[in-house]
Amino acid sequence: MKGGYAGRLLHVDLTEEKTEARELPTRLQEDYLGGSGLGTRLLYDMTGPETDPLGPENVLIFVTGPFTGTKVPTSGRHQILAKSPLTGIFGEGDAGGRWGAALKGAKWDGIVVTGAASRPLYLLVEGDAVRLVAADDLWGRDTFETESVLVKRHGTTCRVAAIGPAGERKTPLAAIVHDGADARVAGRCGLGAVMGSKKLKALAVIATEDVLPLDERGLRSHLRERLPLFVENAKGLHLLGTAGGVAGAEKLGDLPLKNWSRGGWDRAAAISGQEMAATILTGRFYCASCPIGCGRTVAIEEGPYRGVVGAGPEYETLGMLGASCLVSDLEAITYAADICNRCGMDTIETGNAVAMAMEWAEKGILSPAELEGLDLRWGNAGAMVELVRRISRGETFLGRLLGQGVAAAARSLGRGLEAAIHCKGLSFPAHDPRCFNSLALGYATSDRGACHLQGGTYMFEKTALLPELGYDRPQDRHGVAGKGRLNFDAQNVMALFDSLKLCKFLLYAGATLTDIRRWLAFVTGREISLEELMRTGERLFNLKRLYNVRCGISRDDDVLPDRIVSLPRRDEGTGENLPPLTTMLEEVLRLPRLGRQGSPDAGAAPFSRPGRRGGLSPAVTLTLSFRIHPLVTSRSGEIPRRLAIEGPTTAGKIIKDLGLDETEVLAVLKGNYLPMESVIDGEVEISLYPVLAGG
Repeated sequence: MKGGYAGRLLHVDLTEEKTEARELPTRLQEDYLGGSGLGTRLLYDMTGPETDPLGPENVLIFVTGPFTGTKVPTSGRHQILAKSPLTGIFGEGDAGGRWGAALKGAKWDGIVVTGAASRPLYLLVEGDAVRLVAADDLWGRDTFETESVLVKRHGTTCRVAAIGPAGERKTPLAAIVHDGADARVAGRCGLGAVMGSKKLKALAVIATEDVLPLDERGLRSHLRERLPLFVENAKGLHLLGTAGGVAGAEKLGDLPLKNWSRGGWDRAAAISGQEMAATILTGRFYCASCPIGCGRTVAIEEGPYRGVVGAGPEYETLGMLGASCLVSDLEAITYAADICNRCGMDTIETGNAVAMAMEWAEKGILSPAELEGLDLRWGNAGAMVELVRRISRGETFLGRLLGQGVAAAARSLGRGLEAAIHCKGLSFPAHDPRCFNSLALGYATSDRGACHLQGGTYMFEKTALLPELGYDRPQDRHGVAGKGRLNFDAQNVMALFDSLKLCKFLLYAGATLTDIRRWLAFVTGREISLEELMRTGERLFNLKRLYNVRCGISRDDDVLPDRIVSLPRRDEGTGENLPPLTTMLEEVLRLPRLGRQGSPDAGAAPFSRPGRRGGLSPAVTLTLSFRIHPLVTSRSGEIPRRLAIEGPTTAGKIIKDLGLDETEVLAVLKGNYLPMESVIDGEVEISLYPVLAGG
């Protein structure tokens, strides 16, 4: 198929066990693009304030964008939407992997699921051949097992979206997991519970043809020009994944610590991407059409957490199940994340819930009877893992309580509400608004609750740029003036990314709005001005806000927990800074927006490691040369291109001698990540890149 759109949606009525193809009007394609925008319009039309999120009247919408399935970089994504059972308002999740590209390759723009089945079913889609299949043999299985069974049954080209036991029980923090053990997850807003309420175990999709742009030659030529830049700029994400930003985030004051109640932690490096690369990393995962490859694959072969094989934890998971609980055992966090992936749970909501319970235990808010034998001291890795297991199984008082999600659990308990760190019912992701003032505004005004991705403003306070909108240099993260406009512009841009279906890491890689306009023309033939593109993004964001206004959300709900706006972190990176939310909101209200009311294993790398120095030469003078990414800067002045030093030495010492911070810079030798303790015993060329924290 060509042109970005199949021109049809698959409607599935589970109550009647019927399926139907319906036309996707051109007007909807033009006005709402696809993905999040199109899904929001469908959700707005099909549900309302009276809709029970777990009732048959709720809809569950899977939508691709016009870029999905093409060679546009990072376009292997799709959106899932429903009224959220976690928050009671607008709910959506974005997922990468290969499922979305398969759906587009099956000649469908999306799937709209209505009703509720009387028995477990899965949906099988292979082009025009669509059928509902009994899933009694899958019900009760975890997401990895479900994917394995369906791939064995329907072939290796079958791509699977599935829920685990948490979704089957309609647990409000349940997620939808794609691609089995590679675990590309639509985690937020409890969408897995909606799927479970409909007794829909999985959607198995098989592509039947390639997805091509209208102008193949034009797109190919443009990508030959731009892809090398994207790959170069995103090298840090490729080598270390989003986990590569953990240590830098702690130093900056961004990493959540002790349930958002403290700043400064000397154990962040122990759970970092660098540590992962040196210990349990086995490879990388690329979503469809992605040149970056930030996904991690890991294996734990011994010890109490042995047996984990699959997706490695992302920055958000390490932040919430690790740092926020003061747990510095990387293998324990990885094991807990594996439980979440298998059972189908959001690691962000789960991690916040565990940290909240640890605070409750410390303050005596939970009685010994309610703790049921758990020693929830800060940093107790075993207790963290056990509590995650109890939540995943819905076992014990505390497991069932926390399974409701942070906000609902605190309300149900009736005490300790100040420990529930959320906005509009959705708990915070692992980025602190006290570090990036604009995040406070983004969390407060995000349409699905606390979300760093609906605006992504912190990216522009790091290294991302939007030159067409005047953001041609990183913004002051502790500044105040202009944050309203930044939030406004960024939310509109992110709405475009979620609708066209692009990964936001493209912004770190150097993609621009001009690139996006050209890709839209190459894929669909539609020429669009910058002004029209931005108006479209605003339309998409506004419709989500209107949905929430209809559900009773107003300005009064655009607030943050008292802890975030009144308790300074007092650490190296953030100091006494507190985000002036009220002042920034006043700027937002003056803007004309509708609805404001209301890496390979280290052992394979070509260098020696500590403890293996038997064959190293005695001290000699080494001449090292450097390739330096333009975003790498030194506090000691200009970085020399060549350096004569006495060796052998270590990568960490070299970095320090250059006036660089090892938490902020990535050293690469012959294409491999170079751990700081690695011994340098020869004349080599080292490449230096910035660590671009993702998540």
